[in-house]
Amino acid sequence: MSALLSLSNIWVEYGDKIVIENVDLDIEEGAFVSIVGPSGAGKSSLLRIILGQEIPTRGTILLDGQRLGGECGPDRGVVFQRYSVFPHISALRNTMFGLECEQAPLSARLFGTAHKAAKAMAMEMLDAVGLADSMHLYPAQMSGGMQQRLAIAQALIKRPRILLLDEPFGALDPGIRADMHALITRLWNDYALTIIMVTHDIREAFKLGTRVLALDKRRHDPDAPHRFGATAVYDLALRNRKDRAAGEELVAASLTPKIDANPNTKESIGHG
Repeated sequence: MSALLSLSNIWVEYGDKIVIENVDLDIEEGAFVSIVGPSGAGKSSLLRIILGQEIPTRGTILLDGQRLGGECGPDRGVVFQRYSVFPHISALRNTMFGLECEQAPLSARLFGTAHKAAKAMAMEMLDAVGLADSMHLYPAQMSGGMQQRLAIAQALIKRPRILLLDEPFGALDPGIRADMHALITRLWNDYALTIIMVTHDIREAFKLGTRVLALDKRRHDPDAPHRFGATAVYDLALRNRKDRAAGEELVAASLTPKIDANPNTKESIGHG
């Protein structure tokens, strides 16, 4: 099976600082890829490249065999850790907004049959994320979990093939996180999504993913740490419970001390 998304010899450099070096990654349609690694390992830089927000210093990225465009198209949706919803409009309008901007880029407002169609699609998506009874609420009236459900509805309204998740559940309480895990798994199946998720939570990565990619530095120079970047140190396919248990133990033993050393440091697509 040919890859939906293919990254070849990807390098990311900022001046003389190398963040990512020589990452090769082929992602098949329908995969759920979890990306883990210590802070500064380039996880969010990799998402920015896939999203189209950043161009790699070297290397190529292909979607369906074609070079990826410089801007994020409707084939990719994204959910951030920080709730990326508009506070001044209702949940329904938040969800419709992507369709309005796409179809009426100057006014971001639809009328007549176009408005009815967009509203129906938004109501369907809000129902899919469990917010059918909350569509007229404003974000300030919603809990953190509800706001993240709304952000997911926003990301999926244009039916992307690829959903990018940047620490989407990191700010949620454990009980709510479990509910969100169930939701994202159901949406992944129902909408035949390909999901790429960055997380600091190794257990979460192995619980949700069909594949786990661990980024870290293979080479170190204590006198010039900027000389070497992170690369894929583990790329594990998860076929069954045994794979998940063994893989989680392996990656946790390698990466947990580095992740725990920076518990308050977070990377995100929009910050850092």
